Amino acid sequence: MLGTNATVVRRTLAGLRDAGLLASTKGHGGGWVLSRPLTEISLLDLYSALGSPELFAIAPDEGQPTCLLAKAANTATNDALHAARQVFRERLAALTVAEIVRA
Repeated sequence: MLGTNATVVRRTLAGLRDAGLLASTKGHGGGWVLSRPLTEISLLDLYSALGSPELFAIAPDEGQPTCLLAKAANTATNDALHAARQVFRERLAALTVAEIVRA
């Protein structure tokens, strides 16, 4: 149904369980359930539980370590990426799963 390998699904669910977002029970009638109400699970909780994947495929250019322009560009790039990550995390923290389910 999900179009992915069952092992990927199990590992993802286990990561969410390890983060305290899901609980699992074994045996007949077992399965996965939420550990907290949707109103208490932020998108940041999910993002963090899934390993906080990189947002951007941009990296500083380390090819010219003595070039002043390259150093300044790297600093500016790093500062901008850090600010963008902060805004992203703040927005995720402010939004719960319940809010996106309603939308």
